[in-house]
Amino acid sequence: MKGILLFGHGARNPAWALPFERIRQAILATDAAALVEPGFLELMRPTFAEGIDTLVGQGATEIVVVPIFVAGGGHVNKDLPPLADQAMTRHAGLIIRLAPPVGEAAPVLAAMADYALNVVPFE
Repeated sequence: MKGILLFGHGARNPAWALPFERIRQAILATDAAALVEPGFLELMRPTFAEGIDTLVGQGATEIVVVPIFVAGGGHVNKDLPPLADQAMTRHAGLIIRLAPPVGEAAPVLAAMADYALNVVPFE
């Protein structure tokens, strides 16, 4: 069974996680049976490991980690792969795939460009 982990950096302000919950709810609105959880690198819970553990507890045997980052950097390129490896070691038979950062996807870039053009009308 497939699961989705929405991976983010984390922040001290709890409101920072609200977009992750909105994304999660949008996924569930499309597919109510989807297994989708957030997982944060630091400062917030659930942690990456806790998010993975929750998905596995719900029956996930394959997890796609979706980095909710504008671009790949140290956290996506250096911190994330070892976290995925550790999770696969903890959960025998679990397969984790790492998606590119959401900000690198063409539809997301187009939506950001559209937003930038329309957020404040030119006069």
